[in-house]
Amino acid sequence: MYKRFASTELVSLAKDYPVITLLGPRQSGKTTLVRYLFPNKPYVNLEALDTQQMASFDPRGFLQQYPQGAILDEIQRVPALLSYIQVIVDESQSKGMFILTGSHQLELHQAITQSLAGRTAILTLLPMSLEELANAGIELTLDEALLKGGYPRIFKDKLDPTKAYRNYFQTYVERDLRQLIHVKDLNQFQRFIKVCAGRIGQLLNMESIGNDIGITSKTIKEWISILEASFVLFRLQPYHENFGKRIIKTSKIFFYDVGLATYLLGISNTEQLFRDPSRGHLVENLVILELMKDRLNKGLDPQLYYFRDTHGHEVDVIFQSGRQLFPIEIKASETFNTNFFKNIDFFRNLAPDRCGAGTLIYAGKQEQSGKTHRILNYRNALQSLQE
Repeated sequence: MYKRFASTELVSLAKDYPVITLLGPRQSGKTTLVRYLFPNKPYVNLEALDTQQMASFDPRGFLQQYPQGAILDEIQRVPALLSYIQVIVDESQSKGMFILTGSHQLELHQAITQSLAGRTAILTLLPMSLEELANAGIELTLDEALLKGGYPRIFKDKLDPTKAYRNYFQTYVERDLRQLIHVKDLNQFQRFIKVCAGRIGQLLNMESIGNDIGITSKTIKEWISILEASFVLFRLQPYHENFGKRIIKTSKIFFYDVGLATYLLGISNTEQLFRDPSRGHLVENLVILELMKDRLNKGLDPQLYYFRDTHGHEVDVIFQSGRQLFPIEIKASETFNTNFFKNIDFFRNLAPDRCGAGTLIYAGKQEQSGKTHRILNYRNALQSLQE
């Protein structure tokens, strides 16, 4: 059992809400975490077909087996249970009765909005962060982190990452997503996901992706929504408030686990990775994930954006805290260059009264902190979120 930083927030929420919903990718550690934190609660795996059928056929009778509540794993398999849970918790008025987990946020959000609004807290658990791995005694080089990602089982069982992600992709991604979108041509769908991996950190152009694969942009839009809902990729939105018409307002795509993205790019070792032209974008993906995980583990919205205008000025990340904006630039280089601050300074001039310290996160070891500029090694990226 690796210590997960979301544990503190999860236990705290269980004291305030009757239902806790833990979302996240498959194999990110949701089941292990909730069973560890709530060892006295009965555990029900709704992936098991017989259990799923019983719960679907007689939801009321099924839940009567658990008068004190239970852990219901992969609740999206039987969303009808949520309406009955609502009645139970309203009558009981007990806190922390039901702990729900799910790996498909679209279905769950819709069902929760209808049935459990105001009764459940929602927390998201992504694969392990660099700090969580380090706390477990697992120290990785930058390229090892890009290759192995953060899924706990890879480290627990010392798996070969390429083989592990191949199995993960075939077992979960293909199976789950094919059920959701009824893909007729599996090879076409595989090409689509690999094309997305090749466009990490780039502006999302659905028409261009569709042309590469031979399908319509409408289908691409549907498929991307499914990948988002299934915690495969996410869109980083642009920050464009009050900056005029010259600001790019198209989102960028990134993956929820950088190891999966590296696998999809056909990269199988650190030597190959170091030479690959996608390495810079993968490093950007890794750092953005670290920032996102820190916020989500605390039960907070990420509040992360990027900035780009039509003249090519671009800042990799804008962290918004209230009215304050913190520009963050991410580089794979180990050598500092003063030009790295060029776009940060441009952005600071756009919003001088709202802009906090700008941060460069890079692979080098030398660090520096001042009132307007900070230089951080990627392992200390979370300091960029501190005002």
